[in-house]
Amino acid sequence: QVQLVESGGGLVQPGGSLRLSCAASRNIFSINNMAWYRQAPGNQREWVAAITSGGSIDYADSVKGRFTISRDNAKNMVYLQMNSLKPEDTAVYYCKAAISTAGSWDNYWGQGTQVTVSS
Repeated sequence: QVQLVESGGGLVQPGGSLRLSCAASRNIFSINNMAWYRQAPGNQREWVAAITSGGSIDYADSVKGRFTISRDNAKNMVYLQMNSLKPEDTAVYYCKAAISTAGSWDNYWGQGTQVTVSS
């Protein structure tokens, strides 16, 4: 079990940057997968980026080259640095932890933080 709290969202102009933070309630060193998702109004929640306990990183094509996911295990934090933001990036961004126990995956979600990209 883990509780996740996102922060760092806000209003930013196109081309600007934001860094989102995800604070976990416990040590995340052993959590296999930490990820960021986003959901715009009327859309399904889509995967944005992921980082595994082994350090593997992957990004959705829509954000590759602009976003960077990272983690600080000592602080139980996961970050999403977002650069060159576009209006299409506007969404509620969610942090997710995926934990495997007894061969079954459990997903834990934060409450989300709003990112609005507009001039």
